[in-house]
Amino acid sequence: MAVGSAHGLETGAGARAADDALVRDDAKLLIVFCSQSHDLHGLLAEIRRRAPGVPLIGCTTAGEIAATGPSETSVVVTAIGGDGFAAETAAATGASRDLRNAGARVARCLPVRDDLPHKVLVLLSDGLAGDQQELVRGAYGVLGAAVPLVGGCAGDDLRMTQTHQLHGDQVLTDSVVAAGIASNAPFGIGVRHGWRRVGEPMLVTASAANRVYTLDDLPALDVYLKHLGIDLSAGSDHRTLARLALTHPFGLGRPSGEDEVRWISGGDFVERSLSCMAEVPQGALVWIMEGDATSVLEATESACGDSLAALGGKAPLGVIAFDCIARRGVLGDAGIRTEIDRLTAVTAGAPVAGFYTYGEIARTRGLRGFHNQTLVVLSVG
Repeated sequence: MAVGSAHGLETGAGARAADDALVRDDAKLLIVFCSQSHDLHGLLAEIRRRAPGVPLIGCTTAGEIAATGPSETSVVVTAIGGDGFAAETAAATGASRDLRNAGARVARCLPVRDDLPHKVLVLLSDGLAGDQQELVRGAYGVLGAAVPLVGGCAGDDLRMTQTHQLHGDQVLTDSVVAAGIASNAPFGIGVRHGWRRVGEPMLVTASAANRVYTLDDLPALDVYLKHLGIDLSAGSDHRTLARLALTHPFGLGRPSGEDEVRWISGGDFVERSLSCMAEVPQGALVWIMEGDATSVLEATESACGDSLAALGGKAPLGVIAFDCIARRGVLGDAGIRTEIDRLTAVTAGAPVAGFYTYGEIARTRGLRGFHNQTLVVLSVG
C-alpha cells in the first residue's frame, strides 16, 4: 500500500498524487479522496491516465488526510496492490430512492478467492441520500456476518448541498461506490468516538427514519435548543444550528454500554423537527453528547490500537482513516494536526490516508454498522 497527496486545486494535482502512490506497477485498486472544489472530471482524468486499467473508487470530502497533515484543497490517492490482493468495484446510482437496495447491489462485488481468505468491503456513500443504516442493512443482507464493512460518507466542504462519488472514470452523485478486497493477510478495524453524555435523557416520542419530530412530547428542535440554553425561536438560523450540532450530537443508549452517536444534520424551523444522518427510532432514549480535545484524542489512540491488534502482531502495510468532520470541529486546527501525528506514530511509519466524513461505516459484528462523529480506522495487513 502506498499513498500520494498533492495540495492545491491547479491542474496536475491528480497526476502528482497518482505518481507518488503508484510506486509499483502491480496496483490492484486505487482509492481517491479529494476536495469538492477540484475540477472533478479533470482530476479523475489525470489519475486514470496514470493507471488506466486499475479499478478505482473515491469521493469528495470535508477535508483530506495524509501523513503530511490535514488539508481542505488537496487530493489523496491510495494504491493497494501485489500478489496478495484481489479487488473488484461496483457503483449504485440513484441511492436516495432505495439505500438498502443500493447496499445490496454493490456488496456483490466482493471477489470469490479461496486462496485469499481475508475480505473487507469498503463503502463510500452519499451521506445526504437518507438513512445510511439502510445501506449497511443492504450490504449485510448479501454478505452476512463473515465480511466486515468499512467506509464513510462523502462530503462537500460542509456546504451540505451535494457530494460526489468516483467510480472508474465516472463522477457520480446520489450514489454508493464500493470496493471488495480479498487478501492473504488480515484486516483490522477500530471504532471509537470520544463523546460523553450531558444532562438528562430525552424520550423520542415521534420519529420516522432519520427525522425526529418530538422529544418528551414536545417539538424536537425546541427541546434540543432548550437543553443547550440557546434561543433560535425568533428566526430560522440554519448556520447556527449546524455549528451547534457539530459539537453536540445525539447519543442513543445501546445494550452494549457504548452510546451510538447521531449527527444532527439539520432542522425544519416551521415544523420544529430535527433531521439526523441515520435512524433515530421512536421510543429510544437519547442524550445530548459533548467531547473535548482530550477525550477525542484518547479515542483516536484506542481506535488505532484496536485496529492494529486485529493484525495479530503483524505490522500494517498502511492505514485508512474515516474521521467525522465533527471531531475536527472539537479538535481545532492544532488538534487535528496532533491527531494525524498520533495516527502516524501508532502505525510505525506505514502510509496513512483518509478523509473527513459526513458519517462512518464500520460493521464487524451485529447488524448495526453506521456511525456518526466517530473515527473508524482500517489497517491493511
